[in-house]
Amino acid sequence: MIKQLPDLADGQVTVAGWVETIRDQKKVQFVILRDESGSVQLVRPRPEGDDEISSTISELTLGSFVRVSGELKHDERVKLGGIEVKIETFEVVGKALPENPIAEDSSIDKRLDWRFLDLRRPELNLVFRVQTTFEHALRTWWVEHDFVEIHTPKLMASPSESRAELFQVPYFETTAYLAQSPQHFKQMAQASGFGKIFEIGPAFRADPSFTARHATEFTSVDAEISWVDSHEDVMRMHEELLVAGFTAVKEKHGDEIKALFDIDIEVPSTPFPRIPLAEAKQIVADRGYVVPRADDDMDPEGERQISAYVKETYGSDFVFLTDYATSIRPFYHRRHDDDAGLTNSYDLIYNGTEISTGAQREHRVEVLEAQARDKGLDTEELATYLDFFRYGVPSHGGFGMGLGRVLMLMLHLPSIRETTYLFRGPNRLLP
Repeated sequence: MIKQLPDLADGQVTVAGWVETIRDQKKVQFVILRDESGSVQLVRPRPEGDDEISSTISELTLGSFVRVSGELKHDERVKLGGIEVKIETFEVVGKALPENPIAEDSSIDKRLDWRFLDLRRPELNLVFRVQTTFEHALRTWWVEHDFVEIHTPKLMASPSESRAELFQVPYFETTAYLAQSPQHFKQMAQASGFGKIFEIGPAFRADPSFTARHATEFTSVDAEISWVDSHEDVMRMHEELLVAGFTAVKEKHGDEIKALFDIDIEVPSTPFPRIPLAEAKQIVADRGYVVPRADDDMDPEGERQISAYVKETYGSDFVFLTDYATSIRPFYHRRHDDDAGLTNSYDLIYNGTEISTGAQREHRVEVLEAQARDKGLDTEELATYLDFFRYGVPSHGGFGMGLGRVLMLMLHLPSIRETTYLFRGPNRLLP
């Protein structure tokens, strides 16, 4: 790997990668070669009358994949890493077409059309290395705290929340639905005695939104725990988990992120601020913005405003907005004991955008049935789910979090299209 070259002594090496730059001069030829770990300068004095290697280099197209053997030399005069490789053998493994269909200033839609080329950019390569480190850190924290990893089905016989955002799929003689979340199966694990579980997997929403933070298929990060007294227990688990993830990213990639994105990764301090939604909306109003939504939720501008307030007041990039109205929460959220109009739930806002919803769940079956009917749901369709609660289940709660959004906000990128390997939206099913 190119990143290993600086630690090697001068001598024979073999490297392979994509041709990034060619300087084809009369007396010497230079090629900048890049693999997934970095870039290195290749050099070859040009012989009189040219030969096969010099002709091959002259005819190279940018983006071609080549394999080169030669002599590694440390030379502080070389601007690119203080090393170069003097070419002795040169093999074109895969020649690129002469015209690249995208450029750095191409639109995001154009770049997504040619995603495999777009992802060759070092900064996008880093995005998915950061994702790997972040996910590994979450899993490590969960496993060290005795969580069980589960893999839930994505084909469902009934909706997990509402029919409004469901994809229907023909399924033999009946109809199936793509899972909006693993919610029902996370709760089944509590009835099964698993205690603490997690899953990182795909989720699907038939939401015709074209915003920077929505997708029809996304990666959902989910956890559920038994024996909670309230949503406070879920929030505490959630924030500790995120601290572990951000710490790992900072330790492993902090310097690279600074170099490529000019961002200093900050590990959040706990506890994150907690603000009831009604209070948050009043804070935002006092700042000069009145949330216009009639559904008792916070809108995107409200999220940005409350985040600005929290950053100014508490120095935190994270804030839990708590105590959402029953009218805008799913039927399975537990309601306040002293106010049935509010739920034991929260949204987690990070850098001005919601990344997660969490709650204490309702575990009393007769209450669940009544709340489902209140939402206009057919309890017969929910029969299998409701059965989980007929044979003894502990109090429990959990959250679902969008992985792409977290990465987008962590790296200050404009859209989850940049942090999703292959984005799916209302008008995109390719590549």
